[in-house]
Amino acid sequence: MHQHGENTRALGLPAPPAPPQPPLRAPVHRSTTYEFASSQDYADVLAGEAPGYSYARIDNPTATGFAAAMAALEGAGCDREVHGEAFASGMGAVSTTLLALTRAGAHVVASRSIYGNTYSLLDGLLRRFGVETDFVDITDTAAVRAALRPETAVVFTETLSNPTMTVSDLPALAAVAEEAGAVLVVDSTFATPAVCRPLEHGAGIVLHSATKYIGGHSDATGGVAVGDADLMAAVRSARIDLGPCLAPDEAFLLHRGLETLPLRVARQCETAAAFAAAVAQHPAVERVDYPGLPGHPGHDLADRLFDAGRRGAVVTVTPRGGREAGTAFADALRTIRIAASLGGTHTLAGHVGSTTHRQMSDAALRAAGIGPAAVRFSIGLEDAGDLVADALAALDACGGGTR
Repeated sequence: MHQHGENTRALGLPAPPAPPQPPLRAPVHRSTTYEFASSQDYADVLAGEAPGYSYARIDNPTATGFAAAMAALEGAGCDREVHGEAFASGMGAVSTTLLALTRAGAHVVASRSIYGNTYSLLDGLLRRFGVETDFVDITDTAAVRAALRPETAVVFTETLSNPTMTVSDLPALAAVAEEAGAVLVVDSTFATPAVCRPLEHGAGIVLHSATKYIGGHSDATGGVAVGDADLMAAVRSARIDLGPCLAPDEAFLLHRGLETLPLRVARQCETAAAFAAAVAQHPAVERVDYPGLPGHPGHDLADRLFDAGRRGAVVTVTPRGGREAGTAFADALRTIRIAASLGGTHTLAGHVGSTTHRQMSDAALRAAGIGPAAVRFSIGLEDAGDLVADALAALDACGGGTR
């Protein structure tokens, strides 16, 4: 009998045993490729005629598990089949979904108060490929309907807009989109399924930057799209062709974050409500955007659409005095940290016009209702009193007067 050489033996070692007891934690599958018993088996899996895995860009069991978990959370109140697809980032989910639903000559109606990179994707890259976008006041249903064309393929909004915390009337937008034969696509990053589930209100696809609240610890990057099975078939095909696959280690961390999502978000929302109410009383503050405040335009709508007691955990504070006042306010914070992203355990702040929405002109910022001094706060898990004290001290230090 032929004796294999040492290199061949090293590559043919026994596989680790499958545990007879199911592991409590989902395993991480790092392999990029999978072995088949025959060429036909390989072809059948690639063709989608048999279940299985072939290559990590197409599917990975850990990423599939995360996408299925998100579909279960977002689709909890749905009576229709819901599928999920995982991505390497939130913008990977946004861009792939929009590319899957549009083509040259297609039209999109989008909220004019959306994340800066989504704005630049629609107004720049997609426009270069013949996809036109009209940005409208998404709270004005008549304006949304007036912007529709025969070519409209997508109505795009955010459950809670970044950073004005505008609340979208999801049932009304779903009805308008359905009338036009368009798909309502909702970025629900700021809400999460622990606050609102857009599929329950008629959305066709809901998107998340899972980097934020889903992961929850600022240590993993990813995105996810969840929606009706027929729509998600097109998104899946585009994901495979474009290649923004979610890495298995990231998928593991994001999946882990789901177990504490309701606990974290409930605590963050409670602290955000206390923070917003306190900061709004300071004489140096021109405006506070938070739907938990009675004066916020979306307050009553949030009461109808959101889970009880949860109005999101992002608070945008606009001090008096223009752009310089905003940057000075952010720079004077001590407990609260200046950093990118949101949704983690630490409270983070950033001057909106020079960071998250730097792609937008002053005119576009004004049209979106964003003041030049606006500072966005992502509330974390610190004690509410400490956050309030830090913000008020920073306002005082910037010449905000006495309280």
